[in-house]
Amino acid sequence: MTGEVAVLGVGMHPWGKWGRGFVEYGAVAARAALADAGLDWRQVGSVVGADTVRGGYPGYVAGAAFAKALGWQGARVTSVYAACASGTQAVHTARAQILAGLADVVLVVGADAAPKGFFRPAGGDRPDDPDWLRFRVLGATNPTYFGLYARRRMAVYGDTVADFAEVKVKNAALGALNPYARYRRRVTAEEVAASAVVADPLRLLDICATSDGGAALVLAGMDFARRHGRARPVRIRAVSTVTPRYPNTVLDLPDIATDSAVAVEPSARTFRASVAEAACEEAGVGPGDLSLAEVYDLSTALELQWYEDLGLCAEGEGAKLLREGATALSGRIPVNTSGGLASFGEAVPAQAIAQVCELTWQLRGEAGDRQVPGARVGISANQGLFGHGSAVVAVR
Repeated sequence: MTGEVAVLGVGMHPWGKWGRGFVEYGAVAARAALADAGLDWRQVGSVVGADTVRGGYPGYVAGAAFAKALGWQGARVTSVYAACASGTQAVHTARAQILAGLADVVLVVGADAAPKGFFRPAGGDRPDDPDWLRFRVLGATNPTYFGLYARRRMAVYGDTVADFAEVKVKNAALGALNPYARYRRRVTAEEVAASAVVADPLRLLDICATSDGGAALVLAGMDFARRHGRARPVRIRAVSTVTPRYPNTVLDLPDIATDSAVAVEPSARTFRASVAEAACEEAGVGPGDLSLAEVYDLSTALELQWYEDLGLCAEGEGAKLLREGATALSGRIPVNTSGGLASFGEAVPAQAIAQVCELTWQLRGEAGDRQVPGARVGISANQGLFGHGSAVVAVR
């Protein structure tokens, strides 16, 4: 183990389409996290901002933008970008600063004001950009990829459109209980099936939206936490930011290319499985120790894949785990108690931080009607484009 840091405060700005700038959402979340921690902004020694990207220009110097919005006070500042893994990279950076003794208290902030429709790269020719290439060469938007992945699961494992719909039903029921969620209405499997086809076999309600929102954490060293009366805070025990291993035989966005396994023996673990495995190994826990998980449900089919990648079940048994009710709130390993991206939508720099907010509320016993009884260990997992792993293990 490399050391734990305390989560003293969490805060969020509600997800939605608010028509304002991302800095405003981040500042609201940051102030809420500071209030939750019982700390003054001037006690923060470092700010780590997860970048948003618009028009090819990353972050509007996100860390400094948040620090300015809160009021210049001399704190260190860092900005990080790793697409959908940006929030986890920000947590990783903050933890490293605390463990290195560079700061006692670090504020982590991510926020976005996302465009309508699916994400697309900025204009112009960029043949060295794999994200640009998959649009230009393949026309592979995110929903196209989600649909292909769903088709693969149907062909290889026997998943059905009814299984995918049940993921949405589960997450919508939990999102209805979350005051920060954008979509707070339960849906039925019949409503999912009746929604418009976007990328066959996936319907509109199978795919997450793009959203505005913000999330923030106040992290501190364990000595600082104890000195300020937090004898048993939620702790971040592990952060995984691993990259794929060659050959990466499961094709992921944005790299859609040929499979090198014909010449090179594939790795024992796929990329996503290695992300979760590294976090659990660092934390000294296994799948059987987990009380809950927050995973990256860009589509309903991808949530089922995460069940297997986290080791909650064997390969190909994700739909079976769902059908058994194991991942429901009352099941043995609840997944996406927040409602997931199905209920929030993507606010890219904020979503991995929001996952840790949910883990913290659950481990404190403060999740209200979404509460997992006796929660003690939680994991978050997602991934960013270009091979950014993203997982956090939190404990109480």
